[in-house]
Amino acid sequence: MRTFGVEEELLLVDAGTGVPLPVAALVLAAHANSAAGPPGIGLEAEMQQEMIEVVTSPHARLDALADQVRAGRSYADALAAGAGARAVALAMSPMPVAPHATEKARYATMMQRYGVTARRSLACGMHTHVSISSRDEGVAVLDRIRAWLPVLIALAANSPFAEGADTGHASHRSIAWGEWQCAGGNEIFGSVEAYDALEEQLVASEVILDSGMLYFDARLSRSHPTVEIRVADTCLRAEDTASLAALTRALVDTAAAEWRAGVPPIAAPAALVRLATWQAAMCGVRGQLVHPVSGRPEPARAVVDALIAHVRASLARTGDVDAVVTGVERIFGEGTGADVLRGFLAQTGRMAEVVARAIERTHATWRPLGARLDTRPA
Repeated sequence: MRTFGVEEELLLVDAGTGVPLPVAALVLAAHANSAAGPPGIGLEAEMQQEMIEVVTSPHARLDALADQVRAGRSYADALAAGAGARAVALAMSPMPVAPHATEKARYATMMQRYGVTARRSLACGMHTHVSISSRDEGVAVLDRIRAWLPVLIALAANSPFAEGADTGHASHRSIAWGEWQCAGGNEIFGSVEAYDALEEQLVASEVILDSGMLYFDARLSRSHPTVEIRVADTCLRAEDTASLAALTRALVDTAAAEWRAGVPPIAAPAALVRLATWQAAMCGVRGQLVHPVSGRPEPARAVVDALIAHVRASLARTGDVDAVVTGVERIFGEGTGADVLRGFLAQTGRMAEVVARAIERTHATWRPLGARLDTRPA
């Protein structure tokens, strides 16, 4: 069974005003001095001091990963409270904010070289790492998951607001992140040699500092024997984080099985994948998505169902069918994070209250992943 782990980026905010606070250094100092943190949980700095990354251990079982996601959120929030803040699962700040760069030479260089793209960047994503047996398998996986990744963007959408207004996008983070030079998808690589050659060519251009700025939708990890899938917003509900991580692992496992069986990748050009990505970021699951196989628009439900059918054999092998199906039903029934946040604004009329309610939802009582939703009218 392939192992998988999650990196969740969380905003650090003032609970009263909803405005992000630059307290990551204080949170990390408290973490370094803590002797009572949850086992296996890591905290790391990001480019801006208004966010923190929570890193799980690799796991084989979904329930263990899910428990650690919840524990990581709670731990980050407890440390943030000591700095006068709260940790909240928002992919972008609903409130206006002028971020403060983390005090590190690399980030100082980025602020100077990349202008407003770097200075205004405050986007929280969910990155899922899935184990691979070799770099050859990893590149084969990248080639075979690329056309399906926009569906994950739609399911994870959790960033409708920015600068105090509704952007019109379900995942504005996906749109904003696209300002970076190397963000997005690629053409089919075909081999490790082609992957490495592209990396060398892009770094040699000196437009980016180094290979750490290869912000591809999915890439080979340089630190772990994994592929890293980077397209999803940080999810408002921890249950969604776990369900989408399981779905991502199944997508990787299915792609590896196709490679071994000699099944070629979907021959979608990168330009079409970019269109599918943009559409998924625009509508989430409330509209039409581009079907990865046909390249034609279909209702979001039909495209998501096609993804589940595509990976169902892998989900069955890991015992995750019920958890993923239930998670998808939750998203369509209750809405994506973006839908929920828009509901908060409709109810309260205040962006600060949206953040306050998002804090509550970030740390809400855990619902078992296999539990069926009661959809009967109240």
